[in-house]
Amino acid sequence: QVQVVESGGGLVQPGESLTLSCRISGDIFRINRIDWFRQAPGKEREFLDGVGRRSIGSDNSVSDSVKGRFTASRDNVQKVSLQMNNLRPEDTAVYICGVEHFSGSRYWGQGTQVTVSS
Repeated sequence: QVQVVESGGGLVQPGESLTLSCRISGDIFRINRIDWFRQAPGKEREFLDGVGRRSIGSDNSVSDSVKGRFTASRDNVQKVSLQMNNLRPEDTAVYICGVEHFSGSRYWGQGTQVTVSS
């Protein structure tokens, strides 16, 4: 089992930056990847960026709206951050961290809400 907790979301104005954190615990030494996703109301879950031992699947392509603005980084063995720059209203979503275990299971956090509005 891997426990996943996101933090750092909130209300920001367009053009601002924000950093989210994904903290993991449990069986953290047998994981392949730690990735960030987002999901807006009525939309499918969208891959943003991540770190890990192997490439992500082909379904997890990065959209043009995300590319160059969102960057994941491994701060330590228990924490992965997502740096988000030049935020736009369309970035409003629940941001979710997902951990891929050696078993093949993906462990998800509950998500943290990011709202971009003036």
